[in-house]
Amino acid sequence: MEWIRKLPKRSTKGDMVFDIVNLGLLLIVCLIVLYPLYFVLIASFSDPTQVNLGHVWLWTRHFTLEGYKVLFATGSIWRGFVNSLLYCALSVAISVPLTIMAAYPLSRKDFVGRHVITVILTVTLLFSGGLIPTYMLVRSLGMVNTIWALILPGAVGAWNIIVARTFFQTSIPNELLEAAKMDGCSDIRFLIQIVIPLSKPMIAVMTLWVVVGQWNSYFPAMIYLNNTSLYPLQLVLYQILVQNQSSIGITSSPESMAAQQHLAELIQYTAIIVSTIPLLVLYPFLQKYFVKGVTVGSLKG
Repeated sequence: MEWIRKLPKRSTKGDMVFDIVNLGLLLIVCLIVLYPLYFVLIASFSDPTQVNLGHVWLWTRHFTLEGYKVLFATGSIWRGFVNSLLYCALSVAISVPLTIMAAYPLSRKDFVGRHVITVILTVTLLFSGGLIPTYMLVRSLGMVNTIWALILPGAVGAWNIIVARTFFQTSIPNELLEAAKMDGCSDIRFLIQIVIPLSKPMIAVMTLWVVVGQWNSYFPAMIYLNNTSLYPLQLVLYQILVQNQSSIGITSSPESMAAQQHLAELIQYTAIIVSTIPLLVLYPFLQKYFVKGVTVGSLKG
């Protein structure tokens, strides 16, 4: 096979066998990971009856766009899509700078009290105030039924601060800071002109984490939002699924009930694809930074 010929030349046949077995196992793992997403994709274009009978496993059966037609027929999904994009953009614009401003001082050895602050941040990873106190706080700040209730309470995460702090400790040498200070560089200028440009992998990782967390979030919107025009995409999709499920029992005839059940199942597959595609489009642009940012930020505490 061609891919076997392209393998790096090894000194022994045992090394060649190891490479082949290793690549084979990696291909199997990739198929196991990717096939569920592929199945959902082809199921969203197939007749739900064929899916339930197990006839859909490699190609679509009885191709249909009914699920996408029903899903995009309502204007609320487009509004939810725009809202989610807005919430993700605002979350990144607020969360990433705040995380950097909190993490960089904690990475400096000359910052007094950094160990105490780190311990306090670590405690928040284990304990939280709970749902009711959080809701009371958000309400007292006047953020209920506003977009800020979805952005500000989770704008800064303790885990993100710890990862960013470790990245700064391991990637920004002290000699660079000393050389900058000899040239009269202030701490703010050093952070903006030197630290941030050298921290692109970490910033890309933080951006991806914030976007994925905000994009998949729907529970805070259920709690804090009453205005349907502010609903994010995930909550809009949830409402569409609930409405189609609830309409099944209203129909009288068995044929109509079966049709509604099949449509509800088709919409489920379609909703997964619609909510996943934006993240799949974003990930390739950040993937080259992702591995480096995570591994460098996890070397030591």
